[in-house]
Amino acid sequence: MSILSVKPKKGCQYDCISLGEVMLRFDPGEGRIKTTREFKVWEGGGEYNVSRGLRKCFLKNTAIVTAFADNEVGRLLEDLILQGGVDTSLIKWVKYDGIGRTVRNGFNFTERGYGIRGALGVSDRGHTAASQLKQGDIDWEYIFGTLGVRWLHTGGIFAALSATTPDTVIEAVKTAKKYGTIVSYDLNYRPSLWNDFGGKAKAREVNREIAKYVDVMIGNEEDFTACLGFEIEGNDENLAELNIDGYQKMLKTVVNAYPNFKVIATTLRTVKTATVNDWSAICYAGGELYKAAEYKGLEIFDRVGGGDSFASGLIYGLMEFDDAEKAVNYGAAHGALAMTTPGDTSMASLKEVEKIVGGKGARVDR
Repeated sequence: MSILSVKPKKGCQYDCISLGEVMLRFDPGEGRIKTTREFKVWEGGGEYNVSRGLRKCFLKNTAIVTAFADNEVGRLLEDLILQGGVDTSLIKWVKYDGIGRTVRNGFNFTERGYGIRGALGVSDRGHTAASQLKQGDIDWEYIFGTLGVRWLHTGGIFAALSATTPDTVIEAVKTAKKYGTIVSYDLNYRPSLWNDFGGKAKAREVNREIAKYVDVMIGNEEDFTACLGFEIEGNDENLAELNIDGYQKMLKTVVNAYPNFKVIATTLRTVKTATVNDWSAICYAGGELYKAAEYKGLEIFDRVGGGDSFASGLIYGLMEFDDAEKAVNYGAAHGALAMTTPGDTSMASLKEVEKIVGGKGARVDR
């Protein structure tokens, strides 16, 4: 039996589009934000990274729906997005006021962490163009009804940016469902985004409403608890050990509450140090639980974006094979590979992902 009824490619300009904010990431490399004298820059965003991975690794046609202040920083972000092959024609450009008082582009300063020192992120994203997106700003009828889209991906980071972005998400997902587009959503709970926006109670109010329109729900253990109010039994506070039976029980409860969820997926990460994690994932579909291969003692170069790369691999597997077990394994393998390189976005190829899914190791290819 089919898990998802993904629209055929014919008649659709895009395999997937993402709705979310894209920020300029400042990376101090092996150093610290507070002591560095130089940064490397990347583009990145929780929702965008998924379409970027689907385009660059899995060779799907993708686009980003976001907004930028029309200045040189915005054009740098556009250039970085274009290098990743993602269509920029759906970006809303907003007139820049010259100093960023009314509109600006977001920055994200991120350390990778090492050993006992965890990764660290410092966001500077107030008054950004994307956070000011509101209902009516994007012509969703044109995007879904005229252009045609097989899959929409968005998430809880964008929904938490302002008082208007939840309505933007609702408008998008409702129109997507009207035209038969599959909707995936990554809960991606960030306490810092919700602190001045109603806290955990508001996060639950917003995400519970959005969840009514979602086909594929993605999140980790904290996400499901904070955003939807579902507890996982048997996990200790520091997540040193993960209780799979507790996950399965929780997922059944989630499906009963939201029967529209066709697939629920979550990454399983146990942090030994910032540079050594145990990594896997599970996927619940059709009443069955599927667990990906385990990557014990996975050596991490840059963990940021690993979950987004999991999501793009999962989406590819569901879109290409309509097979939950394959999908969760493609997702886990892609996420693992993405964490071996710097930046938010994946540098992996489909050939490399398939090699890992097939059980081959890290011997040199000549």
